[in-house]
Amino acid sequence: MTGIPLGMKCATMKRNAELCSCIVGGLHPSRRRRYAFPCTMGSAPAVTIHIPGPLRTYCGGAWQLSTSGNTVRAVLEDLERRQSALYRNVCDETGNVRRHLNVFVNSDNVRDLNGIDTTLTPGDVVTFLPAVSGG
Repeated sequence: MTGIPLGMKCATMKRNAELCSCIVGGLHPSRRRRYAFPCTMGSAPAVTIHIPGPLRTYCGGAWQLSTSGNTVRAVLEDLERRQSALYRNVCDETGNVRRHLNVFVNSDNVRDLNGIDTTLTPGDVVTFLPAVSGG
């Protein structure tokens, strides 16, 4: 899947992606697919969320989502509103990140930082990474 990179214009619509219904990490609407988040260019500072393969089925197949938030908690709250199926697979009933998932901000595990209260800056990348174990 390809999407419109952040800061680019939609080639099909010939205008800023925020004005059309392009999806970061998904296909253009002309490809008739389900999508995750609409482009957020021009709104609050963007944070990119990378979605691993096993979780993509819960967000319309998107490999990355764009959202805004000052903390990981704010990003999770936005996921709860916009992508409830994905949120239910990332967080448990109490709102905590599931034990088998690791959340990274750029290359740092949030457990080594301030947990879900870790502060985000524009351009940060949040990654949900399932734990791997076995022998």
